Amino acid sequence: MEASLRRHALAAACALVACGFNHTASAQGLIPTHRISAAVANQLVGDAVAACAANGYFVTATVVDADGLRQAVLRGDNAGPHTLDGAQYKAFTSVTTKMDSGAFAKRFESTPIPNLFTRMPQFVLAQGAVVIKLGDEVLGALGVSGAPGGEKDEACARAALDKAADRLK
Repeated sequence: MEASLRRHALAAACALVACGFNHTASAQGLIPTHRISAAVANQLVGDAVAACAANGYFVTATVVDADGLRQAVLRGDNAGPHTLDGAQYKAFTSVTTKMDSGAFAKRFESTPIPNLFTRMPQFVLAQGAVVIKLGDEVLGALGVSGAPGGEKDEACARAALDKAADRLK
């Protein structure tokens, strides 16, 4: 009896694993997804902080996953304490809106969303985060905060993302 139960459990587990990699899985109630590995998330924050440090900027970089949850954070040398929240909120805004945070800020100027900041206080209208995608699938976002201007934060994030591009395929 116990051996039979183990075989059934193993067969069920194998079926679930197979469904996770099958494009028809969504018809069966499962959605196949991809995740950023811890190694790549740590590489991204390290490379973003290093890119900014090379230009004399003291920043924090944060990777959030597709759900907007922190996956990796690095507060660079001499980065202010406010940069922790700044990087997190920029990344959260980016992944939630599925666009770079600067593009969302620009869109918000012409199409404001009433009460957005009272309902979602972690949204920011600031450049400095880039969405991480595999094709059209949003995997997460990389936010940077602390450089003198959001365009510089974003440049550091893009440099890190470009460096890791081969590991995000």
